[in-house]
Amino acid sequence: MRLTIVLIVSLFSGLILAQEGDNASGTQSCDACEVSEKLKAMETRLIDTENRLMDADNRLKDTDNRLKDTDNRLKDTENRLMDTENRLMDTDNRLNDTDNRLMDTDNRLMDTDNRLKESDNRLMGTDNRLNDTDNRLMDTDNRLMDTDNRLKESDNRLMGTDNRLKESENQILELKNKEHKTVIFSAATGGGENTIGPFDTHTTLIYRTLITNIGAAYSPSTGIFTAPVPGVYYFTIFFHVGRDHGTILRLYKNNELIILTHDIPSTYDRADNGGNAVFLQLVQGDRVYVQLRAKTHVWGTDYDTTFSGFLVTEM
Repeated sequence: MRLTIVLIVSLFSGLILAQEGDNASGTQSCDACEVSEKLKAMETRLIDTENRLMDADNRLKDTDNRLKDTDNRLKDTENRLMDTENRLMDTDNRLNDTDNRLMDTDNRLMDTDNRLKESDNRLMGTDNRLNDTDNRLMDTDNRLMDTDNRLKESDNRLMGTDNRLKESENQILELKNKEHKTVIFSAATGGGENTIGPFDTHTTLIYRTLITNIGAAYSPSTGIFTAPVPGVYYFTIFFHVGRDHGTILRLYKNNELIILTHDIPSTYDRADNGGNAVFLQLVQGDRVYVQLRAKTHVWGTDYDTTFSGFLVTEM
């Protein structure tokens, strides 16, 4: 493009020189210089114009790109606008419905106002009655204060009575604690004229025939005596035995061996009686029982083999 402009300028200059060929030779030389300077100035302006034109082209391209982006954004905006218009139409419909409901609410509000005025009139009557009630309530409060004072006086007297009652209860409890609990039992093995044992394992001997059981501390179903109160107890065990087997009876406190008694058969002494006794200090819940050792036996009747005990003193 620049070359084209230069050629045009050169051609234009040649034409100017040809037209001025008839002029004087001195004048021709000066005119050529002037034309050359103009030509240079025009060329400079042409170059500047070309640069500005290129810059304008670049700006135009940028403007085109921005215009395309603007078109896209405009299309998006138009779509959003259409959606907004649709929503606005829906809002208008809902607003119309709200207006109708508001009119209905206004009508109901007017009715409520009328009813409220009526309620105000009734409330004024109620206020008058309430004032009368307040006066009566004040009188009742005064009477209640007098009653409270009398009640406080009664409470003070009642507290004194409670203290005296607690003192009496403590005295009664102290007297009850001083009462001596009676615990006495005596039982036999029973079983007719048969022997009990021998067994393959050590066995708790159950004395099933109750002779005495004051305090019910001995169980004829388990053969175990359970201490009902803490104190010192006295226990005895007696047995009768004969025939070919010996006897070993052990008295236990819980799982602790306390005493034992036994008999070993011999050729010249086929039947024997034996026994033992002990004082035991027990706490409430301690268990005392008699164990028949394995491979031994006792004579089972209501009279021969017995287990007895009683409370000597409480601790």
